[in-house]
Amino acid sequence: MKKHLFGLLLALLGMTASAQPDFSKVEVRAERLAPGTYMLSGAGGNLGLSVGDDAVFVIDSEYAALAPKIKEAIAKITPKPVRFVLNTHFHFDHAGGNEAFGGDGALIVAHDNVRRRLASDQLISFLGRSNRQAATGKAGLPVVTVPGEVTFHVNGDEVHAFHVPRAHTDGDLIVHLKKSDVIHMGDVFFNGMYPFIDAGSGGTPEGTVAAFDRVLAIAGPATKIIPGHGRLATRDDLRATRDMLAAVIARIQELRRAGRSDEEIRAAKPSEPFDARFGGGFVRPEAFVQMLLGAMAR
Repeated sequence: MKKHLFGLLLALLGMTASAQPDFSKVEVRAERLAPGTYMLSGAGGNLGLSVGDDAVFVIDSEYAALAPKIKEAIAKITPKPVRFVLNTHFHFDHAGGNEAFGGDGALIVAHDNVRRRLASDQLISFLGRSNRQAATGKAGLPVVTVPGEVTFHVNGDEVHAFHVPRAHTDGDLIVHLKKSDVIHMGDVFFNGMYPFIDAGSGGTPEGTVAAFDRVLAIAGPATKIIPGHGRLATRDDLRATRDMLAAVIARIQELRRAGRSDEEIRAAKPSEPFDARFGGGFVRPEAFVQMLLGAMAR
């Protein structure tokens, strides 16, 4: 399972197989965001963590191979076992550790479509037919699924998870820890990088912009935003990404209305004003434009 998601990340990064990270050298780091609330970062997607008198509540589970290190990092904060794991979406750099936590008795929660996708092999179509994600085992499947939203009252906080339709995928949940003033956006938001919109799994550029707008409506100037990848973000970081994506979408639409072919649109480099700021991440500028061309309806 891991190698298929590595294929995803390596393809996005333009890396070769020899450049794969050595998980034995990965350090899972914890950053305190508010009393009892943390961001954990390692080699895959960023995790959220709420600890307190009630339970240990984890948002996402990273790669399967990193589950022992994630558990060690949590154990340095609290001796309590993980009781809840909430998946923001199905990709295995965010849900790969599900089996390890589910096997320990954690209750896994996700959107309806995440269980459906985790239960069967998935193709990351943007990256070609070789990039398949294998089905997860029973212990890693969500036990509770929701079609829209769910709220947990835990550790003195109100943890509200809500679905944003057709954004990064068709099963994205954004998680708002209201008292802590922390929002986890999963891979809907890559901070400082072009987004990866998995159109083959139901994602759309327009849905991603709508998701950004929904979060911007509830985020305040002091809100801490955990992106799927990248450093901890602010509302201003999210707004910059939102405005960039909307501008590139509008430029592509303008060129299409002028009768330009996809080849001509690529040659026009519609993302060029933003490449210096956002083009150094998982999705390079050329791949970003191609991704949008494939995902945007004519």
